[in-house]
Amino acid sequence: MILSHDVTGPVGAPTVVLLHSSVCDRRMWDPQWVPLAEAGFRVVRADFRTCGDSPAAEAPYSDHGDVLALLDRLGVERASFVGSSYGGRISLLIAALHPERVARVALLCPGRPGLSPDGPEVRAYGAAEDALVAAGDLAGAAALSARTWLGPEAGEAAHAAVREMELGNLKGALAATGGHELPEPEVDLGSVTAPVLAVGGAHDLPDYRRIPAGLPALIPGAEYRELPWAGHLPSLERPEEVTDLLIGFLGAR
Repeated sequence: MILSHDVTGPVGAPTVVLLHSSVCDRRMWDPQWVPLAEAGFRVVRADFRTCGDSPAAEAPYSDHGDVLALLDRLGVERASFVGSSYGGRISLLIAALHPERVARVALLCPGRPGLSPDGPEVRAYGAAEDALVAAGDLAGAAALSARTWLGPEAGEAAHAAVREMELGNLKGALAATGGHELPEPEVDLGSVTAPVLAVGGAHDLPDYRRIPAGLPALIPGAEYRELPWAGHLPSLERPEEVTDLLIGFLGAR
């Protein structure tokens, strides 16, 4: 199965792949979608399994394998990656496993392969979400996600977008049958050769502030930058500022 996806921008231009957070789908990139194409990039965005328009798997799969299969189908041998949260984790997996296929990596409050944050704030969020889902209150769980992961700069439109996307993801996950996801492979982040920009949010949960801050010690040449206004989803909180940041990094030579 090929992931549901969109492609835009000049044919033959450098490709940028946008990978979404687990509480969102590919629509989270709506603010960046057209500006990146107008800046001269061929832009691909996709939905992970059970998110957005991508259905659940019926056979063994991995999210990074799905992304690579999509790029193969599109004839993309090498691309830059922009990953938000879980999408950042998958971007790092691809960059470590297949460095020849990755030109640049921009990480927005990313997860990290091999690391499952379990600090008190993350556990409290998980317990509250589980309780709401168990009670059948999926809308309440989606609203909780928006409140937890969006920072103080986010307006009602951003909250509404996250609530809608997360509600769809929860429904998709509950409808899935069978555990087909393959174990995540172990990787050495020191094998990443692409330039990496790791962005953190000053208002993010502590576990997720530490991840991007720690990447320069693991990836040669990685750059860390903390946004003093941001929560966990900065591309939805100050879209124009993050778009400019991405274009500046991706366009660097």
